[in-house]
Amino acid sequence: MEKKEQLIQDIQNLLNSYNGTPPTSINPDLLNFMDEKTLVDIIDSLLTQKENNAKADKQWLEQFKEIH
Repeated sequence: MEKKEQLIQDIQNLLNSYNGTPPTSINPDLLNFMDEKTLVDIIDSLLTQKENNAKADKQWLEQFKEIH
């Protein structure tokens, strides 16, 4: 598998890893015009968003531990 194809697959896998969202299928033709750096930047952005969401979820859950 070519590096860009792998990056596109990684983006699709990250999008599909969010709970409660319908499966995402990316048409590779839509992303093929992007260079590898742009695709890596998209992956980095998705990972950052996922990490921030996990931290927010943890903080939200922690507030209930403190109450009880």
